[in-house]
Amino acid sequence: MFASFIRKMLPGLLLFSMATSVMAEIVFYSTQARPLEEAQRMRDQVLSGFSGGVKFLPQATGTFFSRIDAEQQSGQVTLGVLGALHGQFPPIGDGLDSVDDVLDELADRKLDTTLVELGRLGSGQQVYVPWMQATYIMAAHKKALQYLPDGADINSLTYAELTTWGKNMKQATGQPRLGFPAGPKGLMHRFLQGYLYPSFTESVVTRFRSEDARTMWERFKTLWETVNPRSTAYNFMQEPLLNGEVWVAFDHTARLKNAFARKPDEFIAFPAPAGPKGRGFMPVVAGLAIPRGAPDRKSAVRLIDYLTRPETQIATLKAIGFYPVVDVELPDDLPADVRIAGQAVNRQSRATDAIPSLLPVGLGDQGAIFNKVYSDAFRQIVLRGADVEQILNRQSSALKRIIKKSGAPCWLPDKSSSGPCPVH
Repeated sequence: MFASFIRKMLPGLLLFSMATSVMAEIVFYSTQARPLEEAQRMRDQVLSGFSGGVKFLPQATGTFFSRIDAEQQSGQVTLGVLGALHGQFPPIGDGLDSVDDVLDELADRKLDTTLVELGRLGSGQQVYVPWMQATYIMAAHKKALQYLPDGADINSLTYAELTTWGKNMKQATGQPRLGFPAGPKGLMHRFLQGYLYPSFTESVVTRFRSEDARTMWERFKTLWETVNPRSTAYNFMQEPLLNGEVWVAFDHTARLKNAFARKPDEFIAFPAPAGPKGRGFMPVVAGLAIPRGAPDRKSAVRLIDYLTRPETQIATLKAIGFYPVVDVELPDDLPADVRIAGQAVNRQSRATDAIPSLLPVGLGDQGAIFNKVYSDAFRQIVLRGADVEQILNRQSSALKRIIKKSGAPCWLPDKSSSGPCPVH
């Protein structure tokens, strides 16, 4: 009789089991790893090891925001974990659960403290847990190392030492050996916004025309005397590094990749230099958050725990090229370009004098014009020798108009503002 009862109930039990399995599947909603190949590698190489159902749904930014907003308004939340860039969290901050408790459970991961602080978004609680990062670094051919200034440490270089290094190479070889991506499609504006300005002024907007800024431009003009003049045509620095036109260069990790991959025994990577205020750098940080009212918070916490494990961070690096945010030794089986750049990325973000300078937030359609303010200042002051104060006064007026039109509040390294970021 009991066996007959079980046979009758079995179909219903199976259906219940299947329904429970579907309900338990956590939705991982992300603006990152959107290309089809990357998304599949995330599923196959990263998320396949998670002990629980997970549906990875990468989305374009507009769709990402729309669904989160709709679910919050309806009170019918289906999303479990959100993955996005730092600058994408402020618009949805009110709909996110605090993850202070999650961060406490991850103490053994030794998460990068600089990036953890960014995850607070200037508030009193942890809004997201750092997930992965990319950035801009320096690269050098090993034959350039013999010309380093006496006592200089390649991993804690200053701009003054970089200038002397450039002079030493130029004097010894008869050629300017430093290089920057100042071409039409280069990322020179990111160097100015994320590295040079923060290192000398601890600001990008507020102190744009300060006395420290004037000093910075004068010193950079001196440094530029040792820069290869073809830099104004360079878009990707891996090419002039490989052909020997430059020996020391700055660029995004993705734009140095080929040099490290093709000649791993000839090139090294190292952190960007420091100025009087510290070591400005521009982290491209992605984080993990939990929407308020998530259907299964325990599973969401387990997924964040899983994604921040050292082995998962390495798997993510291999799958989509973003670097770890936890303290982890990079294995020898990584591609040479990933391993070389990764060491510099880690040292740069963990430097004791690090000053993170975020990608602009809140500019909307004014972003390209904002970048042009810095590019134009560089061209006028450094390339054409125009008066520093006159150009900064003119460009600061343009900067004020852009900030006023967009209404963008300050972002790091500038101190937060309740309204549009002031330009003093």
